[in-house]
Amino acid sequence: MLDTHIFLWFISGDSRLSVSFRDAIRDPDNQIYLSVVSVWEAIIKYQLGKLPLPESPETYLPRQRANHLIYSLNVDEESVAQLAKLPLLHRDPFDRLLICQSLQHKLIIVTEDPAIIAYPMISILDKS
Repeated sequence: MLDTHIFLWFISGDSRLSVSFRDAIRDPDNQIYLSVVSVWEAIIKYQLGKLPLPESPETYLPRQRANHLIYSLNVDEESVAQLAKLPLLHRDPFDRLLICQSLQHKLIIVTEDPAIIAYPMISILDKS
């Protein structure tokens, strides 16, 4: 599952995205997911003027996700229930929901966010 910034770097060809992450996302043997939480976060940042995009995010982001054969991951009640077990290492609600989804669905998170990496119970893709 891609963290929001990784997805945005991938679709924009940003040089901050490591080659190993890019290759893992492109590998047809991997099922890659983008949570609707990431789309929600990106839309809010766009509305606040913190995320420039070439088009309106509600159409651009899903189209980019589909163009790159990335699956959409909806938020379900079981994932939200994971919040009760999650230590309060930081307060970002988007990150916390992504962590819960990764736990519930046993997904590896592709991220460079140290706040997410700090959670010892989740699986993180190593960028090296």
